[in-house]
Amino acid sequence: MSMNIFRLCGDMSHVFSILVLLLRLRVAKNAAGISLRTHELFLLVFLTRYTDLFTTYYGIYNSVMKVLYIASTAGIVYAIRCQEPICSTYDKAQDTFRHFEFAVLPCVVMAVLTHFISGEGVGLDLFRNFQELMWVFSIYLEAVAILPQLIVLQRYREVENLTGNYIFFMGAYRALYIVNWVYRAYYEVGYRHHYVVYFCGVLQTALYVDFFYYYVMSKRKGGRFSLPTQA
Repeated sequence: MSMNIFRLCGDMSHVFSILVLLLRLRVAKNAAGISLRTHELFLLVFLTRYTDLFTTYYGIYNSVMKVLYIASTAGIVYAIRCQEPICSTYDKAQDTFRHFEFAVLPCVVMAVLTHFISGEGVGLDLFRNFQELMWVFSIYLEAVAILPQLIVLQRYREVENLTGNYIFFMGAYRALYIVNWVYRAYYEVGYRHHYVVYFCGVLQTALYVDFFYYYVMSKRKGGRFSLPTQA
């Protein structure tokens, strides 16, 4: 897997977003405004996407990033669920998006349909078919994993500075990865256009558009970052 400036910037944006959130949890010692359900979904994304971690070696950079994403996201989930005083400040009443029914199950259905209609598993053994199916599932799930977090922020309205930065860099990571995929399809030998990936990437980035607008406006004005009330 070759490196390019768009992939590198996307990876660094992703890593920075995770570090910002870990810093926010460590410094503030509370999980107010943070969605546990979003991070449970992201943990499921990484676990299902990186099933090849112990079967296929793509290079030290690739392996380190996979371990980092899984470990750091698992650490965030653990802190919000179990680590005092952080877990006591997590507000379940605000984080109510039914992520299993409205995210995981629909993505399972979409992944199975896509896998069999596309014929990606033809000629592969059972385990490789399973890996391909899990990879497609992770692509669909990542596209909507941020929804519980955006809903929580809409309910809180006032967005803490580090939380806002975390979500901004998460959105930037996906936007940069769209450019990375298109770039690779044109300039990397053997890499082809993958329209499911494009669709999910655009959908995921589109979910951030409203947030991006108010984030940039708050930075320009230098005031507190708040989201508008729902009509």
